[in-house]
Amino acid sequence: MNRSHAREQAFKLLYSMEMQQDYSDEQMDLYIENNEITDEEMKDYISDTVHGIKKNKEEIDTHIINNLKEDWELKRIPKINVSLLRLAIYEILYKKIPYKVAINEAVELAKKYGEENSRAFINGILASVVKDTMVED
Repeated sequence: MNRSHAREQAFKLLYSMEMQQDYSDEQMDLYIENNEITDEEMKDYISDTVHGIKKNKEEIDTHIINNLKEDWELKRIPKINVSLLRLAIYEILYKKIPYKVAINEAVELAKKYGEENSRAFINGILASVVKDTMVED
């Protein structure tokens, strides 16, 4: 399994779930089937990531909110960016992925899928989260 590819698939699923406001296992199973994901390790990674983010969503979102500019709210952030931030924060705080790896992967996905300023926005929020939580790699 290529971890970057698995991470990208998890991000796409998270974004889809966010757009539809449907975080069900049925939605995840449908995504895996429609994208012909057959690698068991990748399925496990996606499932673990989605369930972990769903379980810890409130705490993850608090980390995002606490690092936004004063006049910003979570609902103002494009859903692509929210999905990338949730994924990276989950990996850093709960999966103990080295923060440099998680941030780099999120920034690369932001370049590919986000708006022009997404890369800098995501990098800034994640750097602040890491600083606030004093995560070491």
